[in-house]
Amino acid sequence: MPAIRPIRDLRNTSEISEMAHKLQEPIFITKNGYSDLVVMSAELYERFAQINRMDQAIYEAEAEVAEGAAPISLGDARARLDRKYYGEV
Repeated sequence: MPAIRPIRDLRNTSEISEMAHKLQEPIFITKNGYSDLVVMSAELYERFAQINRMDQAIYEAEAEVAEGAAPISLGDARARLDRKYYGEV
């Protein structure tokens, strides 16, 4: 079940921070009964961002292969992705 808190609870930043790190899932913040913000730990955000980068890379690779590009090995794909997002590794 998702964590849902009213916006007034943001006054207690330490409690929200502790909850975000403990739960390791997004905390949905509501304003006037409606979803307004999402708070999460930096670690969880990085995990989401990494998954998003991988999904984007897969989408791009599938489009390239559909256009006639030759497939490459998983190791080469990861190396290219690392260079794309993190510079020379």
